[in-house]
Formats: sequence, structure tokens, C-alpha cells
Amino acid sequence: MENSARQFKNVSLLVTHYNRSRSLERLLNAFRDLSCSFGEVIVSDDGSREEHVSVLREIQQRFFFKLVTAPVNRGLGNNINKGQDGATLPYTLYVQEDFEPSPVFPEHFADALAMMEKDRGLEIARFYAYFSYPYTKPYGQGFSEMVFHGEPWYTNHLKFYFYSDHPHLRRSDFFSRFGRYAEGVSGDRTEYLMSLSFIRHKARGISYDAFTTLFHQKNSPDEPSTMGRSDWRQSKNPLVLTLRHFYLKIKFLRWSFDLLSKKP
Repeated sequence: MENSARQFKNVSLLVTHYNRSRSLERLLNAFRDLSCSFGEVIVSDDGSREEHVSVLREIQQRFFFKLVTAPVNRGLGNNINKGQDGATLPYTLYVQEDFEPSPVFPEHFADALAMMEKDRGLEIARFYAYFSYPYTKPYGQGFSEMVFHGEPWYTNHLKFYFYSDHPHLRRSDFFSRFGRYAEGVSGDRTEYLMSLSFIRHKARGISYDAFTTLFHQKNSPDEPSTMGRSDWRQSKNPLVLTLRHFYLKIKFLRWSFDLLSKKP
């Protein structure tokens, strides 16, 4: 893939950041090493400590990004909202600072962008996930279209993860159709409510089939993940597995009710 084809002039790269300035620098260096450039780069900081803000301002001189800051930590929803408000181009590639693109990312990103430009009904192209979306149909170029089935006999609770905060491409005006991110709630809740909005508005989206090959999530000992996860999700204890089974069934019913409810 020629370097000229890796210049995505109609795409805003939006990176959300919180207290992991060296991870951000690694991400931006990785894009540069791949000769992958964007029409503009926006870094939205969520009230990081001063030592990280100082690093942000230092690397800003080398990578020429727009820096959007906050006086205090206001949560993921606010951080994405204010960053997205700064985007001026038709498409936004959203990436959190602890990810790094792989060498094969540019060509598949170009495919996704071309498909979204051709198919105006597509709202999102997802590049990374912890698990595959349960209901899909082939779309092309290694992507599948996600299909949400609201009928109760489609019982896989993962169907509610239509939207994800993991790296993805979206149209920059998506607030006009799906609303802004919820603020004042946990990051997981913010993500879930945006996914509900996508589903309620019958959005269409695609995801890359080999979803662990385009980005790698990197958390160093010096800059660990700022999102906590419960250990019980990974437990193989039979009692825990049984409890988790019933927990997921209850969650499925609750989320189905949420979808039918008009409340956020």
C-alpha cells in the first residue's frame, strides 16, 4: 500500500486520554511509523495530573494535534463529547490511548472508509473487540455486517454490544442521530447507553472479522489500564460459572426491558 493511500485527509483522529501520556506518544508514533496520517488529530484529556499534561504539551509540538483539556476529571462521556465537538471532518476514527495499530491496519482501514463512503447507511466500522458480535452477515473485504435481532429467542446477551468504545470509524455528525454520550455515569454505562441508542435508531454497522489483528491493546506496568474489571468474569469455578449463567440471564431480561423503555 503506497504512502499516499495512507493519507486520510477527510478523517479526524480522536484520541481520549487520561494519565497515560507515554501510551499516547506510543500510539501516535505507531501511526507515524506506518506512514498513516489524518486530516486532523484531536487529543481530549480528562483532567490528567500535571506531569502528564506537561508531556502532552511537549509531544504536541511534534505531532501537531489539537489538545482539548478539562480542569478536573469528568468521566468518559464528557471526554468523548468535548473531543468529538472539536472534529471538523466528515469521519472520525476514535481510539483510546492504550491501543496501537498493527502493520495491516492502514489497508483495512482504507477498505472500511471506502465502504462507508459508498454505503451511506453504514454508521460505524469496528476494528477491535474482546469477542465477536453474535449475529452477522458477510459484507466484504473481511468485514461482516452486525445484525441486531430483537426477538426474545435470540438470547445471546452480547447482541446488545452493537456499539463499542474500542477503536472504530464513525461519521462525525453521529450526535445528530444518536445523541451525545451520557455524562456523570460509569464508562461501562456510557458505552451501554450509546449502544442502546444505536439499536433503537436501527443503525447499521460492520466489524472486522479478525478483530484482534488491526489493533493491539497495550497496558504497561507504568501506565496500567484505568478501567477496572471484575475477576469473577474470568473464573472457572463451577459455582461462579453457575451464578454467572443466571446473572447473564437476568442481565439479558433487564437489557431487553431497557430497549423497550423510552428512558435512557
